[in-house]
Amino acid sequence: MKRRHFLATTSAAIAAASLPACHKNSGTTLRIYTWADYMDPILLADFEKKSGCKIAIDTFDSNEAMYSKLSAGATGYDLFTPSSYMVKALFRDKLLLPLDHAKLPNLKHIDPAYLKRALDPQMDHSVPYLMACTCIAWLGSKVDKPVASYEMFDRPALKGRITLLDDMREVLGAALLSLGLSLNSTNPQELAKACDVARRWKANIAKFDSEQYKSGIASGEFHLVQGYPSDLLQVAEENEEIVVRIPQEGSAFSCDDLCISKDSKNPDLSHQFINYICDPVNAAQNMQAITGRSPNSDAYRLLSEDFRGNAALFPDEAVFAKCEIIDDLGDSLALWSKTWDEVKAP
Repeated sequence: MKRRHFLATTSAAIAAASLPACHKNSGTTLRIYTWADYMDPILLADFEKKSGCKIAIDTFDSNEAMYSKLSAGATGYDLFTPSSYMVKALFRDKLLLPLDHAKLPNLKHIDPAYLKRALDPQMDHSVPYLMACTCIAWLGSKVDKPVASYEMFDRPALKGRITLLDDMREVLGAALLSLGLSLNSTNPQELAKACDVARRWKANIAKFDSEQYKSGIASGEFHLVQGYPSDLLQVAEENEEIVVRIPQEGSAFSCDDLCISKDSKNPDLSHQFINYICDPVNAAQNMQAITGRSPNSDAYRLLSEDFRGNAALFPDEAVFAKCEIIDDLGDSLALWSKTWDEVKAP
């Protein structure tokens, strides 16, 4: 895929990263449970070379699928990258290892402005990896008088050409925000109102979809989609008609975090990997590869003005202030699931 030159440094700079060459881990496998295509292969190979270990990647397609697998007793993993709200659930279930900050000197590079809004601000059991605000994207030639707002999901002219994420936190959260309410609301009356909005949107969309929306908008099958910037900005690089924006009412934002399994057989190596990823040079390289934003202050200066100027990744303060981090629902999960079932019902 064609890439803009987003990074001011080059991948060759990885060689200067802080991890010294060390082969005491020869024969060791570091097992990471993460999202698909979520770590730069160049960085993974470099870590393998410098540490002497092998890295094995297993993937999940939703936080809930990951949680169900781990709760059912799946073992053998060293590192996870769940979203922050799911980190809270894993911590509550005693599935995470407390982090030893003495082994993580690169935590000093984590963006303090992000930590003020983080769910684990002291980084006791998780370290921010990649964060994103959920966006909407449209084809400029197909959408008349576009506005970065959820109101476009109601437009009759776009009927059958819209997709919403197949995710209750994203869709119900967007509906709540469109009503001026918190996307983490657990108020039954507010969720009922959000359900009505989501069902109205549902009548206007082609489908709920979390997988093919980016290829669909790239091909022109869909004219308006809800999705994630890492996906949408990649296809926008190839198709200049695609406009990616954060809705003016605000949106969900989430951060996927690095955390260590309580049952990890390689806790020292896991700490070493986290520290390596938090090195600013490596964090900047990973941002370029994934087209995402790592909350790493000292990595920002290594990015080009093109990357830093992307409003979907680095929104202005007024827009970002309206975005809410997705939080753990606790005992209200059942109410949300019931509401989502009502939205999805025929």
